Amino acid sequence: MQHLKPSSKHGSVMAVSMMKDEAPFLLEWFAHHLAVGFTDILVYTNDCSDGTDEMLIRLEELGLGYHRPNVIPEGVKPQPSALNHAQNEPLVGAADWVLVFDADEFLSVNHPSGNLEGMLDDTVARGGTGVVITWRIFGSGGVVDWSRAPVTEQYTRAAPPLWNKGWGVKTLFKFDPEYWKLGIHRPTIKNKHLEDGFPDQVKWLNGSGLPMEDYFKFRGWRSIRRTIGYNWAQMNHYAVKSVDSYAVRKFRGNVNNKKDKYNADYWSLQDRNEVEDRAILRHAPERARIMAELLKDPVLNRLHHAALDRVEARLAEYRQTPAYQELRESLIAASKVPITDVEAKPPKARDPAKIAALMSEVEQKSQSRPKEERRTETVAGWAVEGGDPYMPAPIDLREDIPCDWMANHEIALPADARVFRPEALSAIVAGRFERRHARNIAGYLEGCARVLEIGTGVGFLPIRLLTISEGVTVMAQDMRAELIVLGQEIARRAGVENSARLKWSDGPLRLASDSGAAAGGLAAYLRDFRPEALRLNRPADVPPEVLAAQDPGTLRRVLFPFVSEEEAGRLRAGYGPVLEAMGFAENPDRAGGGSLQFDRVAQ
Repeated sequence: MQHLKPSSKHGSVMAVSMMKDEAPFLLEWFAHHLAVGFTDILVYTNDCSDGTDEMLIRLEELGLGYHRPNVIPEGVKPQPSALNHAQNEPLVGAADWVLVFDADEFLSVNHPSGNLEGMLDDTVARGGTGVVITWRIFGSGGVVDWSRAPVTEQYTRAAPPLWNKGWGVKTLFKFDPEYWKLGIHRPTIKNKHLEDGFPDQVKWLNGSGLPMEDYFKFRGWRSIRRTIGYNWAQMNHYAVKSVDSYAVRKFRGNVNNKKDKYNADYWSLQDRNEVEDRAILRHAPERARIMAELLKDPVLNRLHHAALDRVEARLAEYRQTPAYQELRESLIAASKVPITDVEAKPPKARDPAKIAALMSEVEQKSQSRPKEERRTETVAGWAVEGGDPYMPAPIDLREDIPCDWMANHEIALPADARVFRPEALSAIVAGRFERRHARNIAGYLEGCARVLEIGTGVGFLPIRLLTISEGVTVMAQDMRAELIVLGQEIARRAGVENSARLKWSDGPLRLASDSGAAAGGLAAYLRDFRPEALRLNRPADVPPEVLAAQDPGTLRRVLFPFVSEEEAGRLRAGYGPVLEAMGFAENPDRAGGGSLQFDRVAQ
């Protein structure tokens, strides 16, 4: 079966893992990582009772991988013990590239090539000596019962990619045991090489192939908002799987012997199902082909099915016990914990003096450079100043997930990470979403009985306006239909649903026609709704040239919200001349409230 084992122009690309009683999942994990392109797989086992070690021994006999017993010295935990053994293992020492990861982690290669070979080609071409791969936390997806279906096909719902509690990393790097000490998340440079020039040779890239910041050469095991990236690779972390799978793990222990690890608090942290992520399924056909070949071996076939039969028999016994019923009920309840309420183990407080004492001279030199030289730009996807508070399309709201509704200016908004970007989500939880505009919206629209808002999102400001102003009718438009649907639910909760004062539309603003832009969607809104005020919440939807083609009709006021003076300057430069030509002039006294106001000049 050695034809199943990949080769690479980059030499030995080795996966190193440690396992305890993973037999039901082992062949899928092994086949998957052959499919993505590892040339060598080494697994350490300890205290197995389900045939995991026997299966790995057989895989080694077939020439597909390597197994080593994890002989654990007294007082040492299993995982550090395995890493110490791997550090001294000749096979690992001879490897060119090494990635250390666990049995509940599956590498998803998102690189356009679809395999490690292509990703390493680009890594080397960019001078990279490592790729820092960030977790994606995958939840149960509501699955309760045990199934023999592949893990990567059963569980396709995950935490949002920008959820920072799920940003642990694993590092694929160019290994030399002379310089590096292995670690579970990332290796560390040996002390004797900290100041001999070796750190200058280290160039790690993030999961999108962009340079990591210098500090990560020396410390850290998590991505930060400036270094997060998934375009090349992500590490899918299936920490819980189904309720039944979780129960099996709880009753048999874990590789690190952590007490009470598999409780409801851990479940609520790891059972995140806010968004769908099927990226790893690009590897499914090749993984299935390899697994089918593995199962043609009678020994592996027998061991694999014996492991499945054994775990199902144990589950049948567990299900009859009060402990199982109690666990099942507690986990189902924990699944309802909204992502905004999840608590992770707090990090140890940073001691600046201690950190400074531990820093090598080379790191101190690196950190002494100006911030703009040593820091990367914030990754796309955050609501940076002037940015859209909503996640990019498509926004999938088909699944019913636990979600807190938080009062913002007396309007309940969902703290839904599928909908709002991280900074906007934080503002919602704090009750401060769009607070500047919410405070000032009535003043800006005073005297305007009919208001058209373009790019309304979930309609927060129109709903706010209707709750505090009399005699106003609003048309709330957004081409993102899913946001309109959510906005209607927000309005219902606020008591203004089905109101003649609030109209919704997800219709387009520009339509192809022989008559040009003036005959398109915006022209119809202006003609049919006859607004007195137009609020361009997403100016990009109506560029200056499109606005210039419109007949202002009944319009008396045009508003542009902004969050910075720089943005205000861009809006003035782009739209000011157009509006002046249409007969409008800016009221400079109103810019202090966060919006540019252009009023129609009396003829």
